[in-house]
Amino acid sequence: MKGNRLIVIPLFAALLLLPFKGIQAAVIMFITVSAGLMLISFLRKYRIPEGFNKIKAGLQIITENSSIKNSIIPLMMIAFLVSPIFLKDYYLDVLIISGIYILLALGLNIIVGFAGLLNLGFAAYYAIGAYAYAIANTKFGLGFWPSLPLSAMFAAIAGLIVAVPALRLRGDYLAIVTLGFGEIVRLVLNNWDSLTNGPNGITEIAPPSLFGFSLGKLQHYYYIVFVFVLLSVFIIRRVELSRIGRAWKAIRENEIAASSTGINATKYKLYAFIFGTFWAGIAGILFAAKMRFVSPESFTFMESVLMLSMVILGGIGNIYGVVAGAFILALLPEVLRGVHDYRMLILGIGLVLLMLFRPQGLWGGHYRRNKKCSS
Repeated sequence: MKGNRLIVIPLFAALLLLPFKGIQAAVIMFITVSAGLMLISFLRKYRIPEGFNKIKAGLQIITENSSIKNSIIPLMMIAFLVSPIFLKDYYLDVLIISGIYILLALGLNIIVGFAGLLNLGFAAYYAIGAYAYAIANTKFGLGFWPSLPLSAMFAAIAGLIVAVPALRLRGDYLAIVTLGFGEIVRLVLNNWDSLTNGPNGITEIAPPSLFGFSLGKLQHYYYIVFVFVLLSVFIIRRVELSRIGRAWKAIRENEIAASSTGINATKYKLYAFIFGTFWAGIAGILFAAKMRFVSPESFTFMESVLMLSMVILGGIGNIYGVVAGAFILALLPEVLRGVHDYRMLILGIGLVLLMLFRPQGLWGGHYRRNKKCSS
C-alpha cells in the first residue's frame, strides 16, 4: 500500500498540473513529489516517530491538565481581543470572514459530525439568513438586532421543511436531496426579481448599530463576530454533552441500536437540522451586514463543499477541530494569493493527502481513540 502511494500521489499531482503548465512541468511535479514522499517515508521510519510521540505526549498533557488549559485559554482570548489594535484592516477583514466560516462549519458539524447526516446544500441556509436580513432591512426598515432572531428562525424553519421529507432517506440519497435544495434556493434567489432583485443582488444594507451608534467599522464588527463565535462554541459544546448530543452520537454510530434503546431517531435528526441551520442563519446575517450587499453568486454549491471540507479537515464531530479547519481553509486563499491560479489545485492536493495519511482530520484522533477503546 505504501509503495502504491509513492506512485499514485505524484502521478495524481502531475496530472492535475498538466493542463496548466504542460508536460515538462508535470514531469517536474512528479519527480519533486516522489522525492518528497520518499524523504518523508525515510524520516518517518528512522526519525519522526520518536519526535512525534514526544509532541503528541506534550499535547496530551496540555489538553488533559486543567491548570495548563485554564492558563492557555485566557491568553488566547486576550490575544484575540487586543488584535484589532495592532492589525491592519486587511487582516481584520480576513479574521472576520474566518469567524463567519467558523459559525457555518460549526452548524454543519452538528448535522454531519454529531448526527451523521450528509448535507451538501448547507449554503442554502446561509443564503436564507443573509437574504432575510437584506429584505427586512431594505424593504421594511428593520435593523440588525431585530432581524437577528428573524434570520436564524427563517433558516431553522427551512431546515425543518427540508428535513421532514428528506429524513426518510439515508446516505447518498439524503445528500442528493440536500444538494437539490441548495440549487433550488440559489435559482429562486436568482430569478425572483421583485423580492431579491435577481442576479443584481440587494445593496445598501445597513450595518449594525447600538443605541444609535453605528458599528460599521471593521474593529467594531470584529468584536461582534468574535462574541458570536464564542457564544456558538459554548452553546454547541453544552448541547453536545447533553442528552440530545449523546442521542445524536448514538444515532450516528448505529441508528438501529439507538432506536432499540428508546431513542426517537426521527425526532433527534430534526433537532440536528434545526439547530445546525440556526447557526447558518446567524452566519448569513453577519455576512450580509458586513458586506452590505448580497447576491446569489455568494451562495453556490462550491460554498457548501468548502464548508464540508472545513469539517472534514478539522475532524468530523470535534468542535475545536472544526474551528481550526474553518480557520485554516478561510485563511489559506489569502496565504496563496500570490499563486491565485493554482489555489484550488493546491487545496485539492492537500485534501487528497489528508484523506490518505490522516482521514480522521487534524483534530480527530481523540474521538477515534475513544471509539476504539469503547469497542
